[in-house]
Amino acid sequence: MTNPWIIALSAIFLWWASTGLILWRVRKADLGGPDDHLWSVLLGLPLLVGGAIGAHASVSQLTVGGVYGGFLSALAFWGWIELAFLSGIVTGPHREPCPLGAKLPERIWRAVGSILWHEFALIAGLLALTHLTMDAPNRFAALTFATLFFARVSAKLNLFLGAPRINIEFLPRPLAHLASHFRKAPMTALLPLSVAALALATGWWAAQAAHATEDAPFIGYLLLAVLTALALIEHLFMVLPIPDQKLWRWMLPEAPTVQATKQDT
Repeated sequence: MTNPWIIALSAIFLWWASTGLILWRVRKADLGGPDDHLWSVLLGLPLLVGGAIGAHASVSQLTVGGVYGGFLSALAFWGWIELAFLSGIVTGPHREPCPLGAKLPERIWRAVGSILWHEFALIAGLLALTHLTMDAPNRFAALTFATLFFARVSAKLNLFLGAPRINIEFLPRPLAHLASHFRKAPMTALLPLSVAALALATGWWAAQAAHATEDAPFIGYLLLAVLTALALIEHLFMVLPIPDQKLWRWMLPEAPTVQATKQDT
């Protein structure tokens, strides 16, 4: 598994498949009973536990298997937190739509309150994996989680401040109010800065892979480069008229009708 094309395609497939499975489970719960979202999170706990165990087992092994193990463990750890968020279990204290015409301070207050517990969970996960891998031979579990974390923070800020294209098709029923915190508008200065930062990070990871003298770090840095490039593409979807939702729409059950108001200018 040291062929760069296989590594890149593996990362792309894992990104697409893990995202699709989470969206599928959340959609199924949306169409089910009132407790289905809670059961999704409870039955998904092996992702959290397995991710933690896998990350712990991989840190002392800077080998091909250890790098793949750390990468997969970080995805599992991250996946459970995202499942808990999309299921409406770990969100924040504010669960009402933002009123139309709200001023920026109120918008910030309400937006932060709608995702506060989720952000705390992500920060706790990042700190735990960073502490676990600090001074360890294999730090790729923490680096993978950190890449996902900062890319997600960037995306949330851009959606809040304003972007030309905002896809709310996959917002589940418990998070319908989040659409009111998004602002469909001409892009702000943050979006090109975010794209530039992600492009630089992609290039940095790729350069680290190119200069690696052993298989394990080569694979790890290349996985990070592909993951960051995917985050870059997701940011470009906020501007380019590309129907990215078609990547997963075909595999999901028909969505229930969700009515929510977005902040427009």
